[in-house]
Amino acid sequence: MERGLRAELPTVSLTTDETGGRLSRQGDEPRFSDIIGMDLSRTLVVGISATALFDLADANALFEETRESDPDSAVETYRRHMLERENDLLEPGTGYPLIRALLNLNRHTPEGETSLVEVVVMSRNSPETGIRVLRTIRERGLPITRSSFTAGEPVTDYLDAFDVDLFLTTNPEDAQHVIDTGACAAAILYPPPANAVAPPEDQVRIAFDGDAVLFDEESELVYKTEGLETFQSTEEKAQDIPLAEGPHASFLKKLGELQDRLPMRVEHSPVRIAIVTARSSPADMRVIYTLRGWGVYVDETFFLGGVSKRKVLESFRPHIFFDDQPLHLESASEVVSSARVPYRTGSPLARKVGGGGSL
Repeated sequence: MERGLRAELPTVSLTTDETGGRLSRQGDEPRFSDIIGMDLSRTLVVGISATALFDLADANALFEETRESDPDSAVETYRRHMLERENDLLEPGTGYPLIRALLNLNRHTPEGETSLVEVVVMSRNSPETGIRVLRTIRERGLPITRSSFTAGEPVTDYLDAFDVDLFLTTNPEDAQHVIDTGACAAAILYPPPANAVAPPEDQVRIAFDGDAVLFDEESELVYKTEGLETFQSTEEKAQDIPLAEGPHASFLKKLGELQDRLPMRVEHSPVRIAIVTARSSPADMRVIYTLRGWGVYVDETFFLGGVSKRKVLESFRPHIFFDDQPLHLESASEVVSSARVPYRTGSPLARKVGGGGSL
């Protein structure tokens, strides 16, 4: 968390291999032209904070407690805590299973092409206190080669520089900033589930809510302000009109591009996508028509009409579930890794969150 302090580290030379992007330790000079010229437009890039990837709850709690009681010593206390535990591996955080599963997809990367998935660790740690994070990445065998450590400054300023498509964090302010600017998809991770159901090891499973996540807020606002009957009538009349894109639409479309790059038919893809929504008939067909219009293949849809999402998610076993409503997330996060998608600042839904029914 502190600037200006250096750790004595061994010098390591990095190069890219001929497939464009995987870095390795070698004695030769780095081919920086390969690195600079890398095109990630067809690669799914996930930015994740250190606290979302690993369990840093104790260290963060210490920092917050010290900052409240003695602000001047908070950074030094945190720094000392991290340095004393520099060789202690961190435990997996909420985002860890998703990241490992996504990186495992790179075994399917077509020869000579850029990787299917890249992950960037984006941390407010200083480079020095970040050593523990980097050491854990290496010891756990995660093929992550990109990182940024900003010593307390916002990491969100660098999302575009890293071509990030999805940003996962435990910091609500960072996620809110990303949603407000529309830089990319973003979500705030809940703590790791206490009664986790293990996702399949050979797949990546992602579950999305619909309204205010994949789709915009319009339909949800009709439901909130005018009630279920008006909502259903409106959706039935508009079933041939595509829903507008929400904050995670671009991420879903990028997942669709990733599926297209895989060597197997989409029906047999290791990437499995589900939509789990409180919508029900007659508000269901508009969702399917919208996805068709976007050219996105979704494996499973669940139109629950008020049935608990938790039981469906327990059966689907996603690596992560995205929703906008704490009402759904508080229950779901007990059994699956879950993340909240914030509303835009100033949205009418932001004032209603947690109250009443929801889609």
